[in-house]
Amino acid sequence: MGKDIYLVIGGSGFLGRHIVDQLRARGDNVSVFDIVQRYHDVPFYAGDITSVESLSKALRQSGTTCIIHTASPPAGLTDASIYYKVNVDGTQAVVDAAIACGVKKLVFTSSAGVVFNGGDIIDVDERLPYPSVPMDAYNDSKAKAESVVIESNGKGGLLTVALRPAGIFGSGDRQVMAGLWEVYEGHKTHFQIGDNNNLFDYTYVGNVAKAHLLAADKLETPAPAPALTALGKQPVSLDEVPDLTDAENDIVSGPLPPITATLGHHQIPTSFSRPLGPYVSRPENGDELEANWNDGITEEASRPVIRTRFDPLAATSIKRAKVANPDSHPLQVAGQIFFITNGEPVPFWDFHRGVYVRLDKKLPGYRTPRGIFKLPRPVGFAAAQGSEWFAMLTGKTPTFTKFRVTFATATRWHNIEKARRVLGYEPDVGLEEGIDKMVEWWFHEYQAGNHKQKH
Repeated sequence: MGKDIYLVIGGSGFLGRHIVDQLRARGDNVSVFDIVQRYHDVPFYAGDITSVESLSKALRQSGTTCIIHTASPPAGLTDASIYYKVNVDGTQAVVDAAIACGVKKLVFTSSAGVVFNGGDIIDVDERLPYPSVPMDAYNDSKAKAESVVIESNGKGGLLTVALRPAGIFGSGDRQVMAGLWEVYEGHKTHFQIGDNNNLFDYTYVGNVAKAHLLAADKLETPAPAPALTALGKQPVSLDEVPDLTDAENDIVSGPLPPITATLGHHQIPTSFSRPLGPYVSRPENGDELEANWNDGITEEASRPVIRTRFDPLAATSIKRAKVANPDSHPLQVAGQIFFITNGEPVPFWDFHRGVYVRLDKKLPGYRTPRGIFKLPRPVGFAAAQGSEWFAMLTGKTPTFTKFRVTFATATRWHNIEKARRVLGYEPDVGLEEGIDKMVEWWFHEYQAGNHKQKH
């Protein structure tokens, strides 16, 4: 099987560029489709994402076999129709062009925000449905585009997958970092809405890019067991669904290591694996104990995973997913959705302060130390309502909104076990290192006078 030829739609943007860089680093053939060309190291095709003709021309000329679709307008636009035109109509055009040109694979960048309804999101997995009342036009349009992609899986030989990253940040970012700099520049870093007990998923952009490459690489990997439609008679109850095969059990039952990108690897001494330390008589199996310790082998690594019926990867849950969608398999990549995060949720405002502390080192004396001014959540909503009323009366855009208060005070973290087991995804860059990279990149832009450029 030959190597894929990639077209990154939105490849001039923040995430798209990181994907292009990672593809180039491993020697892949990659081109970019976008409305603006910011880089000149790969073939570039300018065009309108809502035009099937424009997309088809780029696909045929580049010989694309795999599309990675990252294009999306930035959040915060006042004209909601732009989101639906680009995200929904544009994604449908991408699917139509891919099928027409015989493209085999499509990886779509969705958003973890598609399931956010304003309430707390705590360790949720991919079973959580879309909210009945969308939070905003951006996430509503992303949810609709995601549905287009998943419903297109298998049509015309096209295999599709959707990834839901949460809170993307990193080098090259001109949205999150621009907002943080605006607060820092305005000497408003001491303000806090809420009690900061709400955990939030921030995800380094390089990890998100890695997940896209993993998804593309594994789209054609066969399912570990046949889909129910391949078995002939359709089961009408969970009892009629076959038990998990050995291949399925291998995916869901093997122990996963802890995520160590930030905290590093920690071992707990046991009777099976430990450094010996001082002793009167060396244990007869001392060499084995020390070897296990040095090799990082622990008793926990050999213990089976214990699941309940509520677990998304429990046998009952997998059977239920098969019945709900008998044409695909919940443990394969094609036709599936995956949350992608750093796996390191932190209190919402701690991330901001991590950036501010690093800016202090770059700009010593710029910020005057001040105590934190905490605005309780209800007071924040009242202030936001007043701001929105004032903006409505004056015709101006409100800078302080109920959505922003909700965003800053809600708990939002996601379960990424499915991505780890099925995609083989593990975050390489931890939060601390990721913030270092983002601030370092931003400071070079600041010194060059480019830090206020928009995407």
